Amino acid sequence: MKKNFIPLIVSLLITGTSLTMISCKDDEEIATIPVVGIAQDPGSFKGDITNGQVVTLDATKVYVLNGAVKVKDGGKLVIPAGTRIVATAGAASYILVEQGGQLFANGTTLSPVSFSSSAATPGSWGGLIICGKAPVNTGTTDSSEIGNALYGGTASNDNSGSFTYVKIQYAGADFVAGKKFNGLSLFGIGSDTKIENIAVINGAEDGIQLYGGTVNVSNIVSAGNEDDAFVWTDGWTGTVNNMYTTRKADGTGNTGIKGLNNATNADASPRSNPVIKNVTVLGATSGESNGIRLYSGTYATLDNIVFSKCGYTNLSSSKS
Repeated sequence: MKKNFIPLIVSLLITGTSLTMISCKDDEEIATIPVVGIAQDPGSFKGDITNGQVVTLDATKVYVLNGAVKVKDGGKLVIPAGTRIVATAGAASYILVEQGGQLFANGTTLSPVSFSSSAATPGSWGGLIICGKAPVNTGTTDSSEIGNALYGGTASNDNSGSFTYVKIQYAGADFVAGKKFNGLSLFGIGSDTKIENIAVINGAEDGIQLYGGTVNVSNIVSAGNEDDAFVWTDGWTGTVNNMYTTRKADGTGNTGIKGLNNATNADASPRSNPVIKNVTVLGATSGESNGIRLYSGTYATLDNIVFSKCGYTNLSSSKS
């Protein structure tokens, strides 16, 4: 009988236990170019990182995110293990990695990279948005609602950087009336991008959403977010391996896992067709009853999915 050991990830990413589940490879070496401004003023962390610039943060400092940080085409942002970034400006505080830009946020089991807010309440800052050049089914390319950043293309193996042992808390501010940031939004991200050991906690919208692309993700915690825990759309064809989702005890939150192909064209190509394996979905005694919902033309391969008995009780799948 298959068993699911996803709760170990919760201990790993939320409490910071020394338990090691996966050994990390050495990070890619990056030559750091001195940059005047953004990295030298942790008390006001905002601005653009442009082509040819590499900004490396200092793990001994707490960076106050009081505006948008945009990593432009050819720019790199390097965030070492143990670095803390605390947002203070609501929806104006977010990090956007544009096509051709790269983010290297690589923590460890004992020293994760942390994104949070000074208010420490759901929806008190924006979130993280990464845009790549991998295929989507909403056109050859598309643009994100936040920052109007281009994403999509033909580079299935596009590399937007490395994102490991990272905690994202209290994201999900309204960027316009009725529309919120997700904790982590991945737009057209390619398979050479590394997304592993990520915890998205207590956000006001979806925990993680993938918009097309080919990226693979593993060891994911999406806990206490007020909308869906994990969402894909627009032709995502990657893999998620080892994921734990849970709703707040009061029942706040929607579907554990939601997948669709394309909201307006169920047969759009490339068709969403991920492999989802080794997942635990815990519900609550009230609220949304669907642990997983697949619709609008998505395909998926599901392997070793465990649902709780006390909340998420239905497997819902429909064509539209």
